[in-house]
Amino acid sequence: MSIHASSSHADSNQKSARKVTGFDKTKLVIGLTGGIGSGKSAATNWFAKQGIDIIDADVIAHEVVAKGSPTLRKVQKKFGDWAINSEGQMDRAAVRAHVFANPEALIELETITHPAIREAAKAQLNASTSAYAVLSAPLLIEAAEAGLANLCQRILVIDATEDTQLARASQRDGQSVAKIKAIMVNQLDRGERTRHADDVVLNDADLETLYQHLEPLHQDYLTLAQQLKFAVD
Repeated sequence: MSIHASSSHADSNQKSARKVTGFDKTKLVIGLTGGIGSGKSAATNWFAKQGIDIIDADVIAHEVVAKGSPTLRKVQKKFGDWAINSEGQMDRAAVRAHVFANPEALIELETITHPAIREAAKAQLNASTSAYAVLSAPLLIEAAEAGLANLCQRILVIDATEDTQLARASQRDGQSVAKIKAIMVNQLDRGERTRHADDVVLNDADLETLYQHLEPLHQDYLTLAQQLKFAVD
């Protein structure tokens, strides 16, 4: 396992932060992403145990279309009553199948949901009280996940080989290899994802090894958070 910074303006010993606008400029936000089966959840769980606030885009994406929410009403108006199940919640299976078969429908859905996701993420980041915050988003880079990448000063990619991704995802979710590969096709390939990263952790070993490589990053982020706070003050 190795850690390296892939951007031209940073290295593993001296890190810098991008300028971010739109909310508290003194808060360091680390965008965490990675492909299916890469170990994103294991990494975010470790950061949480260090007392770092985790803003999870997947959780937010579910919350913004909760029963009775303004965003869900917009989805219903756009796609029709079939998008809502008998309990008044979004019929995720039906909507997922619809947008998978109709790419233009996916764009329409994202036009509705992404602004709501971004605003909810900004609110949670503003409410964060930890030294820095981790914004976890599976599609942080691919679809700009509601523009969430623009809220991050640094991007950390949890990386894994495709064989490792397939093995982990199939064991964890019980999905077929074909289905997992179909999901991977809709995500950036490893080279392109890491090209956008400031920090990369290759997570092909066990959890203890992952944690050992996250620790120095955590210390770097604590230092960078202090520097950012003093610079703004």
